[in-house]
Amino acid sequence: MHVGAGFFFQGLGDPVDQNVYGVQMPLVDQAEARGFESIWTAEHHFTRYHMMPNPAQFLTWVAARTTKALVGSMVMIVPWHNPVRLAEEISVLDILSGGRTILGLGRGLGAVEFDGFGLNMGESRQRFIEYAGAISESLETGVMRADGELFKQPPVEIRPRSPLTFRGRSYASAVSPESAKIMAQFGYGLMLIAQKPWDTVVKETRAYAEIFESINGYEAPRPILVNLTTVDRDAGRARELHDQYTMAYARSTIEHYEFNNPRMETVNGYEYYAGLRRNIEKHGILQFNRFLADLQISGTPDQVIDATVDRVRALDCAAVVNVLTMGGMPADVAQRNFRTYAEDVLPRLKTIDTFRGIGAQQREPARDVHLAS
Repeated sequence: MHVGAGFFFQGLGDPVDQNVYGVQMPLVDQAEARGFESIWTAEHHFTRYHMMPNPAQFLTWVAARTTKALVGSMVMIVPWHNPVRLAEEISVLDILSGGRTILGLGRGLGAVEFDGFGLNMGESRQRFIEYAGAISESLETGVMRADGELFKQPPVEIRPRSPLTFRGRSYASAVSPESAKIMAQFGYGLMLIAQKPWDTVVKETRAYAEIFESINGYEAPRPILVNLTTVDRDAGRARELHDQYTMAYARSTIEHYEFNNPRMETVNGYEYYAGLRRNIEKHGILQFNRFLADLQISGTPDQVIDATVDRVRALDCAAVVNVLTMGGMPADVAQRNFRTYAEDVLPRLKTIDTFRGIGAQQREPARDVHLAS
């Protein structure tokens, strides 16, 4: 199967931002040589939860230092961008990477980030629909145009433009049942980062595949599964890594997204998270912290392989992406976790279900539409 490495620049330990990059970047530089088939990062702003405000900039650097690895966003948050500028950045990245881009898009969840940009969080679903639709169309046609309620754009050309289609290599995260039809119409696959019980994730993923095929007449791209992963040859040490670093990451997620903030109940489009707050109040923050952490993968190499294969097969995924540094790991711990996965897990996973892979490097050309048309 296709195995990727995700990088999360989380400043929970060292108070110096530059030092967080100092821990991560040597591992980024090793990823392709170690056998990872794709390299990923996400977008966040204004806090040390994840210090990566521009995935396209980082992934362009990665593309210049690699030859084969795909470069992917997990995800770019569409409502925080001017759609024209984001489409241009994506197009440049794809040209400079030689068509290796995997495009992941999302609508955002952090109130601190919407506030920082001066945006109405309650408009995020509508902005995502209008912006993402215009972006995806422009990447196929070379022309950005829109006449929505929140986004109006006279036709302009996207230059430079990638000659390749993004169909089959565009994904959306956290697709709610309410927006599933919209995402299916855009042709997006699913990028899955566990926040719900696995039986719910499996059920919703299968339902999306059915909706997608009913709308488009062909199968949806297989999903991409993202895991926070800790591994050690010693089972006790693996448990310690999980309890210290995955738990710290999960707690930071609760704090960054304010899952227990009553404000979420008043924000249009985030009704699920209002129910989440009530669940936290009922069971307690520590139990919810443990629940989020235990959705991730941890254990000995054999246990990590078994868990990964079970999940990938249950969801019929195209790939698994592993975030191997998190929760304030110091350099020695991060390097050991990364090295153990690369040496003891990755080679074996790549021999299993070899038919699985991300359909990124298609050579189908994009359509060409001129402003005069």
